[in-house]
Amino acid sequence: REYTNITVFDISDIQNPKIKREVDLEGNYISSRKINSYVYVISNQYINPYPILNKTEGMSENDILPTFKDSAVSKDYIKKQFSDIGCFPESVEYNYMNIAGFDISQNVAANIYSYLGAGNNIYASLDNLYVALGKYSYGSILPMVKGGIVAGKRMALVEDTQVESPKESTRLFKFSLNKGQLTFLSKGEVTGRILNQFSMDENGDYFRIATTTGNEWETTGPNISKNHVFILDETLSEMGKIENIAPGEKIYSLRFMGAKAYMVTFKKVDPLFVLDLSNPKEPKILGKLKIPGFSDYLHPYDENHIIGFGKDTVETKDSAYYLGFKMAMFDVTDVNNPKQQFVEMIGDRGTSSPLLSNHKALLFSKEKNLLAFPVTLMKVSDTGDKKEVENEIPEYGTFEFQGAYVYSIDPLKGFVKKGRISHLADEEILQAGMYNFDYEKEVQRILYSGDNLYTVSNSMMKANKINDLSEINSIDLR
Repeated sequence: REYTNITVFDISDIQNPKIKREVDLEGNYISSRKINSYVYVISNQYINPYPILNKTEGMSENDILPTFKDSAVSKDYIKKQFSDIGCFPESVEYNYMNIAGFDISQNVAANIYSYLGAGNNIYASLDNLYVALGKYSYGSILPMVKGGIVAGKRMALVEDTQVESPKESTRLFKFSLNKGQLTFLSKGEVTGRILNQFSMDENGDYFRIATTTGNEWETTGPNISKNHVFILDETLSEMGKIENIAPGEKIYSLRFMGAKAYMVTFKKVDPLFVLDLSNPKEPKILGKLKIPGFSDYLHPYDENHIIGFGKDTVETKDSAYYLGFKMAMFDVTDVNNPKQQFVEMIGDRGTSSPLLSNHKALLFSKEKNLLAFPVTLMKVSDTGDKKEVENEIPEYGTFEFQGAYVYSIDPLKGFVKKGRISHLADEEILQAGMYNFDYEKEVQRILYSGDNLYTVSNSMMKANKINDLSEINSIDLR
């Protein structure tokens, strides 16, 4: 069995921290929220029903019950009973969504909830938790009929068949969060599939969600990809919507910011759409900007600027290929005419960053004028073709660096590189070859305290000065 562990430490004596409490929740970690002194942790537990259905391995129905351990109650693992497990209707997912809610300031039993058939996509505000479950129905074969005369009688004759397009939708379930407890409130459904947690947002009494339908590889026909934004009321009933945005493309990133939303779609170029959601009944598109590349993650700088992190691309005759890491600041002061104000390119094809799939890899502080994130840098040699033409695929780079890239940033100067920090020694980088560096030294997270910057890998924590990145000290964690 796999568990998500929550450990609460008492650090009143910083030289002698003590474990105050532990909660083990069965399943893989999905997400968590801390609201005042209350913590909510969500895990996803896969269920394998086949040994039970086939009566193999000596397993019974009780073996698929979710388990948990709460040191405030017992040192032993406790099974949830079937009568205490909820169920998401019509779901065919073989898993439980397990939720623990408790007060970290009190040694009182945690509230443990389990729901059968849950997915991985959740969104939480200070008051509510939303669970999004995908629903997919395959197209039916429909007869195409034509009137005709048979034996003197007019009949409906089947002339041919037509396959109905598959239908995608996202079902939504809303729960209240209150002092460690969950209460089911309402459910709803919208057309299409979501990308990730940033596809959802709560603003006042309204819930906003962006979805995609169809396939971006289709160029014509009813199943071509389209993108949509829906605004729902507090009961998850539809209030307003914008449909059929950027046909033939799909959503790569999205950010809701108050009465506006910013959407990036992509197929060969990168359109940034500015959406006005101030009137929930009549949302509308205000403006758009088309540029090469795409943004996988959008991060707000202030109310008039947003930063995009993604990949540069090169457009060919029939397609587009990604190149290096791309960072851009967009000026949306004129919402009808957004502009790409500053751009920073890092590396060549193959350059990657965990930031593109996990926003927690980004360190951003507007007050400290600081921006940092991990990068695995790949470079094409001077004799290589970074951007080949026609239908040829651009060349991949070879490994050159892994570590944190650190920038200062503001709307006047844009991105100013302060330097970079690696946990790899110079000789290790030279010996790495194409890819084979020590992955235990791969920088995963960056944080700061006071005037010091800290980088963390599986094997090391390193401290540097923020102002000049000079090294202070490092600790071997292995």
